[in-house]
Amino acid sequence: MPRFGHSAVDRNRLKRRLREIVRITWMPQLAPVDLLIRAAPRAYDRALVELRADLDRAMGMLMTRGGRA
Repeated sequence: MPRFGHSAVDRNRLKRRLREIVRITWMPQLAPVDLLIRAAPRAYDRALVELRADLDRAMGMLMTRGGRA
């Protein structure tokens, strides 16, 4: 049975989409860092534009904290 109701195909698709958003949007701006993104189950149903907006919002909050989580 798939974990959290999502198949491996679904999980890998979401992972690829998030990786691409980070690669294009944030990697050119960040110093070398290890970055962990934990997606909520609702992320599976989000459009790419919505995922990018969510990630931009989260990264903006992180940047205003000075890199402290």
